[in-house]
Amino acid sequence: MKLHANAKSTPLSRELMVRRVLEQGWDVASVADAGGVSHRTVWKWLRRYREEGLRGLVDRSSAPRTIPHRTPARKVARIKSLRERRLPAFQIARLLRMARSTVSAVLVRLGLNRLRFLEEREPANSYEHAYPGSLLHLDVKKLGRIRGVGHRIHGIRNHRTRGIGWEFAHVCIDDHSRVAYVEMLEDERGATASGFLERAVRWFAELGVRVERVLTDNGSCYVSRDFRRRCEALGVRHGRTRPYRPQTNGKAERFIQTLLREWAYARPFRSSRGRRLALPPWLRYYNHVRPHGSLDCHPPMTRIAGSG
Repeated sequence: MKLHANAKSTPLSRELMVRRVLEQGWDVASVADAGGVSHRTVWKWLRRYREEGLRGLVDRSSAPRTIPHRTPARKVARIKSLRERRLPAFQIARLLRMARSTVSAVLVRLGLNRLRFLEEREPANSYEHAYPGSLLHLDVKKLGRIRGVGHRIHGIRNHRTRGIGWEFAHVCIDDHSRVAYVEMLEDERGATASGFLERAVRWFAELGVRVERVLTDNGSCYVSRDFRRRCEALGVRHGRTRPYRPQTNGKAERFIQTLLREWAYARPFRSSRGRRLALPPWLRYYNHVRPHGSLDCHPPMTRIAGSG
């Protein structure tokens, strides 16, 4: 069976094809049949051998050697310089009297077609406080109430129960140990978040950990007077992340991902109450048993003195 004209062959087999024609007297059709290639392929390697010798039998790029209409390097450098001044493509095209499509193509080739590509990548903000209680990360995750198995389990999105409402997972995670405390509450108001903070501080105190500082985002419950006064009463310093910088509170964000994957959406709960009842056992597992990648695969409680 003959292969397509572009069927691949090794340089050795190409040399054999050429020698059969030029030295052994085979005709092109017989060589093509024996090699499983087309007549055109045999003629191609014969031509290359005659022009370049054995070097012509080596694979080469199919890209053209020259591109007559390619944008000159001088203009490419000018486009890059203007882009680094954050000018959009249409302005660059107007300044250089070029087609906007050409400028856009050059920017794609340079990897500068998005303004965000001009920004230096921020180094990973990886830090860890030296001892438990030095910093607690607080956050809230809103979860829909459950009445029957939802679309995440049965996969049918056109059948939803509406008007059930929400409940809120208030989470607290210790920066050093990654020990977590979580409560499911009715809302995310300032008074609710304040009460959660007080209970979290008390819970850590029972472990022998004195909380010194908490870090939150700029959610309304955390900027409220209730929360500020509770922090003052507990002797806890309150820090907030910069706006639109969730990575500053990354340990809470990462814990919430784990919480959702391994608890909230781990199995098909038929009611919100069933999901709430499953939370304490999972938290005990997370704190005391589950290996944590950032702790050399030890569970978080091993970093709390006297609790390992």
